Amino acid sequence: MTDYITVKTLLETELRQQERAYPLMGEAFHSLMLLHRKPTERVCLCFHGFTAGPYQFEPLGRRFFNAGYNVVVPLLPGHGRAGNWGKDNPPPLPEDPKEYLQFAVQWLNLAQRLGHRVVVCGLSGGGTLAAWLALERATAIERAILFAPYLSGSSKVIDLFVQHVDTFFSWTKTVAPSYAGFDIAALRAILDIGQHCLKRVRQSPVAPTFTISSESDKAVSNLDHKRFFEAALKQQPLTWYNRFDKVLDIPHTMMTEQEGNRYQNLLIVMTQAFVESKLTWIEVEEIAYYMTKGRTFRSVVADLGLEAKVSKDMPAMMTMVDKWAIVVSRELSSKGRRY
Repeated sequence: MTDYITVKTLLETELRQQERAYPLMGEAFHSLMLLHRKPTERVCLCFHGFTAGPYQFEPLGRRFFNAGYNVVVPLLPGHGRAGNWGKDNPPPLPEDPKEYLQFAVQWLNLAQRLGHRVVVCGLSGGGTLAAWLALERATAIERAILFAPYLSGSSKVIDLFVQHVDTFFSWTKTVAPSYAGFDIAALRAILDIGQHCLKRVRQSPVAPTFTISSESDKAVSNLDHKRFFEAALKQQPLTWYNRFDKVLDIPHTMMTEQEGNRYQNLLIVMTQAFVESKLTWIEVEEIAYYMTKGRTFRSVVADLGLEAKVSKDMPAMMTMVDKWAIVVSRELSSKGRRY
């Protein structure tokens, strides 16, 4: 308990003082620490998106805190710094992937001192770090939720550009606080980690992961999200996947209403369903399949003997599962073809 109080004081007081000394672009960029008086059963470690800040995880973080979790959302290295940034004076974002990886491990070690089980989440570039931890520290992670992780860009042309061109890129439009632009070399550091994860997941154990994509996402590759999921599923049966339909118009910055997701609360509920359920993906598909036969969620779960493995949020999660795709896949599989 003494160790917990020491770490809690460090994160709530000393870290904030260090961040004030930079200084930062605003209060929204301070690391977000939502800590209970005592260690909790679960602690949620969240990594925000590239050029953004911890504010992206405030809605989800507060929901988890109110559910009894400790929550830590650290400011990524080089992010959120106040300054007159531009092409001739780019923001101080890391260009070496090792800086991000050391940061991720450091925060995982701290998170382990705040609770018994660690859940790691990340958006975009932060999702890439969460994926890396799920692979490289698989036994230390209970669940990993990857929100639109940057494993590769939305096209191979963009990836080639990021890999080989050194220039300054300016956002055309931002709806929330962030750097207005950055050196492409800084984005390359995240892409390198993402490419490593895509290769690593084919051959290594991985923690249970939930990869969440959106058809409306113009920044990253949904195809590689699916590939990551399929490879992870071969290693870890407690692996889930969801891709939001284009009709929902959920953007890459999917964590908050402020950044364009009108279904923010649904996303949070889906996240809780994954963390607090014990269903394998095969079991999720089984439930979905029988629900297409006119059965209710509760009756299907009862008949399959899965009551002890579902959380209270699972019915909401099932509304987002593409049930008809599962039906078509099963029918084609029975005919010797794959959907």
